[in-house]
Amino acid sequence: MIRAYLNFLLKARGAHSLHSPFVFDLYTNLIRADNPREPAFAPIRALQKELLNESRTIQITDFGAGSRINSARQRAIRDIAKNSQKPARFGRLMYRLIQRFGSKTIVDLGTSLGITTLYEAAAAPTAQLLTFEGCPQTAAVAAANFRKLNRQNIEIVTGNLDETLAERLKTVPAIDFAFFDANHRYEPTVQYFKTCLLKAHHESCFIFDDIHWSDEMEQAWETIKAHPSVTVSIDLFYIGLVFFRPQQPKQDFILRF
Repeated sequence: MIRAYLNFLLKARGAHSLHSPFVFDLYTNLIRADNPREPAFAPIRALQKELLNESRTIQITDFGAGSRINSARQRAIRDIAKNSQKPARFGRLMYRLIQRFGSKTIVDLGTSLGITTLYEAAAAPTAQLLTFEGCPQTAAVAAANFRKLNRQNIEIVTGNLDETLAERLKTVPAIDFAFFDANHRYEPTVQYFKTCLLKAHHESCFIFDDIHWSDEMEQAWETIKAHPSVTVSIDLFYIGLVFFRPQQPKQDFILRF
């Protein structure tokens, strides 16, 4: 990870390097334009503080690559909140992207405790939001968090994504926004991308988590970027964004975030 980050720093650029109007607007007005004091974020921050103090333990069922920090099957909720949740700025970025593109159908692969999902739901309270979680006890905690914040438009699909994703998406007409944070291995990541790609359209936005987490994830990111349907890809190191805009020339950007 350190090697990958140093390599990223050598290549990363800012707004001055962008000659694509679409990416320049996206970078200056959404990616870099953070507003942590947005009122919609306050209840999510409060909930996250509660989870960081929650000593109750749950049984973990893990279908993915596992955690580098804590591989125990019994884990305290506060440890999951500390080690498995993305920093809040990523949730806020997803909030801005969903609002910018007016996403009506959102797919979230890897619910965990549901914090990122809540940022997505706050951005589009009337959207259909499908979130997939492999671990039943983790999903139960997330469901309680959704009820606590009265987010009624979130549906949790529990079970192995290899079995649940394609089946559940059969009834979804299109995917406007998707966040991939599930099985951090090459084959599953690429397969989930291809499954969701069947429902993508020209204005869809897909975000991939931990694209430099391992050699396998870097390989998966390269495969996804190279797919003929992907026209614009943006590497922010911790996450990668892809778009399917046919009017855009195929371009790859490495940008500071």
